Amino acid sequence: MTSTRRFFITALKGFGMGAANVVPGVSGGTIALLTGIYQDIINSLNSLTEKCTWKSLFGGRLGEFWKCVNGNFLLALLVGVIISIFSLAKLMTWLLAYYPILTWAFFFGLILASAFSMFRDIRDWKFSDVLFVLCGAGLGVAVCTLSPTSTPDDLWFIFVCGALAICTMILPGISGSFILLILGKYDYIMQAVTDLNIPVLLAMALGCLVGILAFSKFLHWLLGKWEKQTMIVLLGFVIGSLIKVWPWYDHEVLMQAQMLRGGAADVLDLQILGAVLCCVAGVALVVVLDVLGRKSSKSA
Repeated sequence: MTSTRRFFITALKGFGMGAANVVPGVSGGTIALLTGIYQDIINSLNSLTEKCTWKSLFGGRLGEFWKCVNGNFLLALLVGVIISIFSLAKLMTWLLAYYPILTWAFFFGLILASAFSMFRDIRDWKFSDVLFVLCGAGLGVAVCTLSPTSTPDDLWFIFVCGALAICTMILPGISGSFILLILGKYDYIMQAVTDLNIPVLLAMALGCLVGILAFSKFLHWLLGKWEKQTMIVLLGFVIGSLIKVWPWYDHEVLMQAQMLRGGAADVLDLQILGAVLCCVAGVALVVVLDVLGRKSSKSA
């Protein structure tokens, strides 16, 4: 595979991660798992915390530094994520406002299929592993049933939101946008992206940088010592997060969408049919991404 093609494919996967994290309840980490770049992300981010990496940078050995952090990979991923977030933020907000059932049904299918994909990759199941899945699922349900709270708009709090939300970019099952929703800052940040509110975006970006470096180190340590158990708990998280993207989960949102569309109620049968078709489309997308990810891993 040529370097240009590899850069394009990685950027496309980053686009998928960014798109997933724009929607509350959908994790970019899940997309990373599906497309076969999850471990590469963890390893690359972990290398940024190593002393030898920064010695190379400050010692003027830029080529060595770039190679140590897998710079081409991270750059391509970042380009894809940024393009995705800025191009899809307004679209996702509109879809969730006007067509929440169809949108959530699509992502329900995506997450459901991703859980199966993760399950398939875990070998040698034991009874204790089932307990780990239940613990992860229970924690996922607990997190997803938290209610949004009223929080300040100060830049220091936006920094904290960024640090917490970006962690979920590499954690399958939880969306960065959902964390923002819990913290009461989802609409605020989406509006900042749309309006290009530079101070808010800079505070968010700085928080993301600090958060992802700190969390990736911890996750790298977990995967190094208890890889199977960690992945099983993450599988439980993915399963538990399904409750948040159930198409009929939030009746208030459904009523608001009905009002935005002129107050006309949807025919129940057509509503269910549309949801089923969107769910199937989500499953199909996961299958395609899974196949592409496995082919890319083999050819790399």
